[in-house]
Amino acid sequence: MTDTSPQPAELPTPTSESTPAGESTPVGESTPVPETAAATADTPAPFELGALLPPLLPEDADRAVLVGRVWDPAVAGPCVVTLRGDRLVDLTPQAPTVSELLERPDAAAFVRAAGERADAGRSFDLDAVLEATLAGDRDRPRLLAPCDLQALKACGVTFVRSMVERVIEERAKGDRGGAAEVRERVLAAIGGRLEHLVPGSPEAARVKEVLTAEGLWSQYLEVGIGPDAEVFTKAPVLSAVGAGAEIGVWSRSEWNNPEPELVLAVDSVGRAVGATLGNDVNLRDVEGRSALLLGKAKDNNASTAVGPFLRLFDEEFTLDDVRSLDITLTITGRDGFQLESVSSLSEISRDPLDLVAQTIGRLHQYPDGLLLFTGTMFAPTQDRDAPGEGFTHHLGDVVRIATPRLGALVNVVTHSETADPWTFGVRALMSNLAERGLLT
Repeated sequence: MTDTSPQPAELPTPTSESTPAGESTPVGESTPVPETAAATADTPAPFELGALLPPLLPEDADRAVLVGRVWDPAVAGPCVVTLRGDRLVDLTPQAPTVSELLERPDAAAFVRAAGERADAGRSFDLDAVLEATLAGDRDRPRLLAPCDLQALKACGVTFVRSMVERVIEERAKGDRGGAAEVRERVLAAIGGRLEHLVPGSPEAARVKEVLTAEGLWSQYLEVGIGPDAEVFTKAPVLSAVGAGAEIGVWSRSEWNNPEPELVLAVDSVGRAVGATLGNDVNLRDVEGRSALLLGKAKDNNASTAVGPFLRLFDEEFTLDDVRSLDITLTITGRDGFQLESVSSLSEISRDPLDLVAQTIGRLHQYPDGLLLFTGTMFAPTQDRDAPGEGFTHHLGDVVRIATPRLGALVNVVTHSETADPWTFGVRALMSNLAERGLLT
């Protein structure tokens, strides 16, 4: 699909000092990108995100219990915030980390009450923060990923459509030029027999027998319709980027894509306490070469985006609402390319709570909680560069992942090697909070 709308104006090159330690380079401040192995030979200038996109907030933000993080240059560190009217109220004195906040059994009620107090204390102007976030202004408060000490975990192959694409990646051995032929063969063999299968059921076992006999059984089908879900560590603690930041793909990758996903916030005892949006950036050619390269395909600098806010479950927003969400993905390229896709949570093969139960429990504990990516049904088959090669990112792509109840997560694609290095880890966070007197 060709985008015929006028292209947005480019941003001027900022003159501010380097990003505070640990936060990815925001959009509007790109580093020169090497041309080798890039999807496009040109180094694109960044988009003016504010001119392209509608607001980041949920459509019912006035009724939502939202938790976020703001980088505050005044304290050289992050602040836990909640939305109240046109202000982001600083909760850090009461809850120094999002992880600690979500351990409260009354987290939603606590956040709502804290935001309503007349003596709430420090706050940030919402419009100013959103403006700085989308403009990449390092000198003003801006949004970060709404998580901190939680482990960043992910489930894969939870939708039939993405499961089929994983089989194709494996069969094509990472060669996107051969994907069309493999796709035709796999789909012809599978037909519609997987659409309503319950993973681990007797019916799923019979399908496994048929596919094995046809020589099409795969490790991806095993986790897609077998009894055990795929659960892996997506990225290290504190490494996720938020809305407005650049997202990274390895410069050597020539076949890659975003993965728009629902992300559940889970506390240390396994309660799902809220939800947000995520981009589980994936290198298809790397993972397709070998499943043992999953870490290299998934865990790279700036390859995990989360946000814009974490919405806590309450009477206005429940797990049943999550189960019926439609998540829209829009990719806008500087080459005029545009892609739109919708993932419906109603089509997920495994219930979100089943995924939580397979991640945390007696088998594995997470004392600081976790954020769990629940998988994607996005099947990037739309050709971009050549017939039969499907989709791959170009540098400068604007990626927007949105749903009305959670808002919009917006990022721009760069190379992982040229995104701002991640240096603000657990030691830096603890030191910063201690210096601010918040760990007593």
